[in-house]
Amino acid sequence: MTKIDYKNEILRLKKEKNALIIGHYYQNDEIQEVCDHVGDSYALSVIAKESNAERIVFCGVRFMAETAKILAPEKRVFLPAPVGGCEMADMVDEEALKAYKEANPDTVIIGYVNTSARVKALCDVCVTSSNARKVISHYKGKPILYLPDQNLGTYINTVENMDMELWPGCCGIHHRITEKMVEDAKKAHPSALVIIHPESPIAVLRKADFIGSTKQMIDFVGRVQSQDFIIGTERGILYELQKQYPDRNFYLVSEHLTCYSMKETTLTELYNCLLNDTNEVFVDEDVQKKAIKALDKMLELS
Repeated sequence: MTKIDYKNEILRLKKEKNALIIGHYYQNDEIQEVCDHVGDSYALSVIAKESNAERIVFCGVRFMAETAKILAPEKRVFLPAPVGGCEMADMVDEEALKAYKEANPDTVIIGYVNTSARVKALCDVCVTSSNARKVISHYKGKPILYLPDQNLGTYINTVENMDMELWPGCCGIHHRITEKMVEDAKKAHPSALVIIHPESPIAVLRKADFIGSTKQMIDFVGRVQSQDFIIGTERGILYELQKQYPDRNFYLVSEHLTCYSMKETTLTELYNCLLNDTNEVFVDEDVQKKAIKALDKMLELS
């Protein structure tokens, strides 16, 4: 049997089918290598919308591909990973949120972009980890429910002196980072700057030299003179960091920060998706029209 050269076949099929391949920073290295663009989830969805490609192949998890479909409903969007679930996004129960809205009609519902299309459709506005502070502070003085990440919500409550109600959800990867992990890493690398994603617990964030989204963390490295960095987010970020800054040293705060949902995408699945148009993502038209309002409101305020 002839062995398939997956990388070359993926590039061939991409051109043949006028497809754009985009992937999140937390994807496997081999996937990031064949992507046209690598980035944070919402930024990739905007790229998808503005692209001339007929097909968008999103190497990530389902809520990301749904967001791309919300922004570009006329395009065909595919998710190579057969499941593509996100633990945090799945922590929001749509029916429970509907019940909450009915019981609290004056509360502003602010939803993290890391949510399903149906949850976004129930939100007044969405936020990303990079613009959450700016967008949420616009609603100071109003009753707010923020969902689903309690850690990012706690961080905003702390730095903005707010008292939002928080949905009891979290990212299992960032939530497991502890103060001791940071302290041990700092002992091993005393000259390193500590940079951490805001989905981490507030006690951990207090030990950071810089707090920011994945893209903001990468950009921060380029702005400072430090040679060593302790990284508090999913290990996939190392590929881009080492690619952009090969002369710097990066140390994960823990070797166990792996999102296995993000690692579901393989070259084989990406190839099969392109070849057979498998795992196409659909969003109900009514849901899309409601969800796009929350995303548009975010852009207005950010």
